[in-house]
Amino acid sequence: MFMKKKWIPGILFAGIYLCPLVTNAQTGLADNSKAWVKRSDTFTQMLIDLDEKYSPEFGSTEGVTIYDTQIGVPTLANQLAERKDEEALVAKFTTVLKTEKDAKVAQDLKILIDHLKLGFRQQDFELKRQVPFFNAANAVYSGLEILLDDQTPTERRPAAVARLRKYAGMEAGYTPLTAIYRQRVAAQIAKGDMIYPSKQQMELDLSRNASIMEGIPELCKKFKLTGWEEPYAKLKKQVEDYDQWTRDNVLIKARTDFRLPPEEYALNLEGYGVDLPPAELAKLAHAAFTDIQAQMQPIATQVAQNRHLASADYRDVIKELKKEQIHGDSIIPLYEKHLKDIEAIIREHQLVTLPNRPAIIRLATAAETAQGPAPHMVPPPFLNNTGQRGVFVLPLNMPPAPGEKTGAKYDDFTFDAASWTITAHEARPGHELQFDKMVEEGVSKARALYAFNSTNAEGWGLYSEYIVRPYMPLEGQLVSLDYRLLRAARAFLDPELQAGKVTQQQALDILMTDVVQSKAFAQQEVDRYSLKAPGQANSYFYGYIKMLALRKDAETALGDKFSALRFHDFILSQGLLPPALIREAVMNEFVPAEKKQ
Repeated sequence: MFMKKKWIPGILFAGIYLCPLVTNAQTGLADNSKAWVKRSDTFTQMLIDLDEKYSPEFGSTEGVTIYDTQIGVPTLANQLAERKDEEALVAKFTTVLKTEKDAKVAQDLKILIDHLKLGFRQQDFELKRQVPFFNAANAVYSGLEILLDDQTPTERRPAAVARLRKYAGMEAGYTPLTAIYRQRVAAQIAKGDMIYPSKQQMELDLSRNASIMEGIPELCKKFKLTGWEEPYAKLKKQVEDYDQWTRDNVLIKARTDFRLPPEEYALNLEGYGVDLPPAELAKLAHAAFTDIQAQMQPIATQVAQNRHLASADYRDVIKELKKEQIHGDSIIPLYEKHLKDIEAIIREHQLVTLPNRPAIIRLATAAETAQGPAPHMVPPPFLNNTGQRGVFVLPLNMPPAPGEKTGAKYDDFTFDAASWTITAHEARPGHELQFDKMVEEGVSKARALYAFNSTNAEGWGLYSEYIVRPYMPLEGQLVSLDYRLLRAARAFLDPELQAGKVTQQQALDILMTDVVQSKAFAQQEVDRYSLKAPGQANSYFYGYIKMLALRKDAETALGDKFSALRFHDFILSQGLLPPALIREAVMNEFVPAEKKQ
C-alpha cells in the first residue's frame, strides 16, 4: 500500500491517505512543453488554489511555503463556503467542456468534475445522516508531520510551532481545534436519527492517540525546535479532554455493528475506484483464491524438498520460512539488497525503464506505526518540490489493541522470502517508480493530483509483483503468491463482512490459516475491512485484474510487436489515471503508435 495524505480541513481520514507527489524544483511538475498540458493545468490550478485556501496544510504538502504557518479551520461555515466555491468551479468546467476540442484536456476536465461531484455526494451524506468521529490527535500530528520531515528544508520547520499554537487556540482569532470539533459533533447529535460511528473503530483509534501525541515532542526535539513545549502541553491536555468528551458523548451511543449503511459503502467503493458490484467482485475473487492456492502448492513442494521439510503443504512451508526472522539493524540491509536484485531482474528482462538514482528505505517511528502499521510508500510533495523523494517505510511494531497489555507480534514483513514481493510492490517497479516516473516525465496536474484512486495506484502495485515474481527465487515466488492470495481474500472478505455473510472471526480464521498471516496482521486486515477503510481493500485485486485484461488486449492487438518495456513505460507516463481512462489511452494512443514501429 502507499499512504496518500490528502488534507481535509481538520479531518484526517483513516486508511489510505496521500501526500500529493513530486515535481521539478520550484516549477511544479517536470517541464512539459505540450500545449494541452499547459491548457489543462490552467483549469486544475483553479482547484488547487481553492484547496490551498481552505486547507493550508494541503498547501504545505505541495511545498507552498506561504501556507506553512496557517491551519485549516473546520467550521461548518467554512465547509459551506468551500462547497459554494467548488460548485462554481464545476459550473465553469462544465461550460468549458462543452466546446473543448482537445481530447486530453477534455479528459482532465472530466477528472476534475467527477472528483468534485463525488465529494459533494459524500459531503451531503455526512451532513444529513452522520455523527462524525473527528480524531484530533491524527489531524494535529499530520499537520505537523508535513513540516517535520527529514526532506523538508530546515528553514520551513519552525513554522510547525506557529501551527501548533494555532491548533491550541493560543493565537488571536483562533479557536482550539478540539473546541471546533466538539461543536461540530454536538450539532450533528442534536439533529436526531443519525448514524453513529462504529464502536470498534472509535475504541481502536482512541487507544492509539496517546502514542500519536507522544510522537510530537519526538519530532520537535529531533529537529531542535524551540518554543514548542507550552503549546504542546496545552494541546495535549485539550486532546485528552476532547477524547474523554468523545467517549462520554459519542462512544456510548456508537453502533455495535461495524457494517456501513449500504449507501455509504457504495460511496466508499466509488471513491476507491471500484465500479463492479461487490457480489460480482467477490465471486471473481473466490475463484482467483482457489486458483492461486493451486499455483502455490507445486512451488511449496519444491521448497519443502530442497529444505528437507516434514510437510509440503504451502501453509506449513510458509510457516517454516517465517521462522527465519531478520531483526534490528539487519532489516534495512536485507531490503536494500533485494531492491538491487530486483533492479537487476528488471534490466535483464527489459520490464521497465529504471532511473539512475537509488530508492529510499527507512524504518518507521512509533507514531508512524500507530497511524499505519504496515509497509508503505510515502510520496513526497507533487508541486513545488525542492528535492524531496518518495520513501519506502517499514513499520515493524504495533501499539497494543484495547485490553491488551503488550503489542501483538508481526512476523509477516521481516523474513527474506517476503522482502522480495514487498519491495517490488512498494519500491520498484511499484509505487516508488510509479510516482517518480510522473515527476520525471511530466503529466498534467489533473492526472497527478485529482485522478488518483486506490484502484489505479494499488492495481499497479500488485501488477508489479506479478511481473517480477517469475524471476524471484522459489521462496520469494511462494510468498509473492501468498500476498496475491491475500489480495483475492480481501476482495471477498471486505464485501462479505459488510453484507453480513461472514463474521470477523471467520475472516480472521481464513487470513491466519489459509493466507498464513500473523494474528497481528490478520487483525489489522479485519480492522481495515470493518472499521478503518471499508471498500479500499477491494481495490488491489480489482486494479490488478483490470491491468491484466488491458495487457492481454494490448498483446492481442499488437501480436509480435508487443513490448512489455514500452507498454509499462507508457502506463507509467500517463499518471494515476482511472482504469477506464488508461484503457482509452492504451488502445487509442499506444497501440496505434506501436503498430507504426
